[in-house]
Amino acid sequence: MAELAIPHHPAVAIEAIETVWRGRTALQQVRFTVQGFGGRRIGPATWEVLRRGRAVAVLPYDPAADLVVLIEQFRLPALAAGMEPVLIEAAAGLVDAGESEEEAARRETEEETGLALRALEPAGRFLLTPGVADETIAVFIGRVAAPQAGADGVAGHAGLDHEHEDIRVIVVPALAAFAWLDEGRIVNATTAIALYALRARRDALRQRWT
Repeated sequence: MAELAIPHHPAVAIEAIETVWRGRTALQQVRFTVQGFGGRRIGPATWEVLRRGRAVAVLPYDPAADLVVLIEQFRLPALAAGMEPVLIEAAAGLVDAGESEEEAARRETEEETGLALRALEPAGRFLLTPGVADETIAVFIGRVAAPQAGADGVAGHAGLDHEHEDIRVIVVPALAAFAWLDEGRIVNATTAIALYALRARRDALRQRWT
């Protein structure tokens, strides 16, 4: 199987690439040198790079009701980090081959919340863990009609059985979600970015989308 390439950069010389594990994503060992800020050559160094590729995240928002739709699900790496493993998150996932980020955003929102997006507002593209992985995430705010929720805020369950997903859909007022952000209750970085973006654009989106 061919190695995943690393794009050319004039300051970087790739000496060797070995894919040491491959599933849906791949783990590579890369030996390289790089031209430092002072002009000297640094290396060779060997880094492990997790090749995850493109991902998307969507914060579903109902501008008429001023409600945010979030999800809760178990995350084993959070437990490994010694943190509460059930995280409050935005809908998110990897972009499939041949799929645009906008198409992936609509698909992931439907899979993880059961909702259809009426509009998408881009909120930026970010590197998640640049010291370890090549994964980028395109963050969107998505216009939805929020589902009815119970007194506990739970609006139902979602997720794909073949991906072993067990997702709880929750609906909260936007101001409550912002308070969770300020209180440190939102520990998923992507979700925090999406909520900060909504807080900055909320008034404009409510005008435009209603």
